Parts: sequence; C-alpha cells; structure tokens
Amino acid sequence: MEKIKGLINAPFTPFDSKGEVNLEPIEAYANMLQKNGLKGVFINGSSGEGYMLTEDERMKVAERWMEVSPKDFKVIVHVGSTCVKQSHKLAAHAQEIGAFGVGAMASPFPKAGRVEELVKYCEEIASGAPNLPFYFYHIPALSGVFLPMLPFLKAVDGRIPNFAGIKYTFESLYEYNQCRMYKNGKFDMLHGQDETILPALAMGGAQGGIGGTTNYNGRELAGIIDAWEQGDLETAREKQNFSQDVINVIVNYRGNIVGGKRIMKLIGLDMGPNRTPFQNMTDQEEAAMKKELEAIDFFSRCNKF
Repeated sequence: MEKIKGLINAPFTPFDSKGEVNLEPIEAYANMLQKNGLKGVFINGSSGEGYMLTEDERMKVAERWMEVSPKDFKVIVHVGSTCVKQSHKLAAHAQEIGAFGVGAMASPFPKAGRVEELVKYCEEIASGAPNLPFYFYHIPALSGVFLPMLPFLKAVDGRIPNFAGIKYTFESLYEYNQCRMYKNGKFDMLHGQDETILPALAMGGAQGGIGGTTNYNGRELAGIIDAWEQGDLETAREKQNFSQDVINVIVNYRGNIVGGKRIMKLIGLDMGPNRTPFQNMTDQEEAAMKKELEAIDFFSRCNKF
C-alpha cells in the first residue's frame, strides 16, 4: 500500500452559532491547508469532535470534504464509534464517495481489554471498506485503551487484508519505532504527536504524520520535515521548539480541541463553538490566549490564507 509522506491534518468540524454543522467553510479550509503544506485530512476524529456528531452529520461532512478538496489531497475518514455496525456503515460510505482511506480509534466503551478484542473490532470495521487502506488510531489518552501496539501489529498481519498502519498518538517513541521497524517497515506508522516530529525523524524512517496543531501551525510543522530532509538540523530544532511553545499555550485553554479551534477564528476562519460536553472558551480567555500567542510571535508564522 502507498505510504503517506508529509503531514495530514486532523481538521475541526465547523459549527454555526447554534451548534449545527456548518459545511460552508470547508472549501476555504481545504485550500488553506494545502497552501500551507498539508497533504490531506483525517476528518471526524478527535479534533473534529466525531463522537459528538450524528451518523448523518458525519456522512455529510465526509461528502463535503470529498467535493471540495484539491487534487491529490488525501481524505481519510475516521469511522470509529461505540457501535461497530455504525462504524462498518460509515466505512462503506467512505469507500462509496471515493475517500483515500478510513481509520478508527478503539471504542472508549466498552474498552478492549485484550489485543484479540481490538483486532476483532478493527477487522469488522475494515471489512466495510475492503478497497481502502485502514488505519488504527492509537490514542489511549482519549480511548482509555492502553494495549501494546507491536503485538497488535503481529496479530493483524495477514488477518486484515487492507490494514495499512497506525496513527500513533502516544508518548512512547520506543514502541513507535519498534512498530515502525516491524518486518522492515511493512506498515505505515503515522506519527501523531506534533511535539515530537523531529525525534521521530531522527530515528530514521518516519515519513508521515497526522497532526492537530497543523490546523494553524502547519507551516512550521511541515517545515521541520523540510529542514530535516535538507540536512538543516538547527532550523528543524528551532521549528520543533517553536511548535512546542504553541502547544504550551493551548494546554492552558483546554487543549487543541477547544483552544486550538478558537485559534482558527484568530487566523481568519471561524470554526464556531465546541459541542457539549466541551466547555467553550470565554471572550476573556480568547483575549488572554491571543496575548500569549503574540508573545511567541505566533501570528507571523502561523498558517496563512
């Protein structure tokens, strides 16, 4: 299967002032992301509040991204849910509309307690889109499933024909690299933590990733990869450290899903509020966050329209 090179963005789902899905900004959103160096999107995931969307909303969002995305822009659809039959249906829909691939995080309820349970869950979902690559989205901080990924890879190998790899959003760079080296790099290990892109590159084989702060800091994050490929380690380090500075700001405002979504408004593309149970930022918090971002010169370096 094709291995993804470069960074895929995990976009926010736009809502209007009443909290309803707003498809209108997606075309400008897609063009902005491509302009700033992103290679595609992983929609309806954690950044996109996918678990708070109805099945119909998820399908409409996927259809809109497919309608307006630039040529060669990869659209991967997150189809994970607590109902495997719903996930199977969403995967089939993604294949019908021509998406590049599908993915799913482990269900937060009920939690898979053994590798075999997780494999079976992925197997049933992936069979809904047999012609598309399937990516497992490993994000235990949200799913609560802290199963080891190397045994998982060994278990899916040869069992799920369209299994492509893992979006690995966890802190263990050791485990990430062990998975990356499995059978000489058989599976695509998409790095999922924007704060450690450079260490993943330094281990010698990371080619692609899926990020959340790429929504507004994609230029700098893609620049880390560009600098590394050019042998400019100092520039790569500076951009990685700056990207950590950005993350150090958003963690003060309930992280990327809340604080990051509000940054989109500050750079010119209002994504609207978050859905319950997320606590939306106040105007006072927005002003305070803006000052913190100005202090690190964020607005001269962020994604541009």
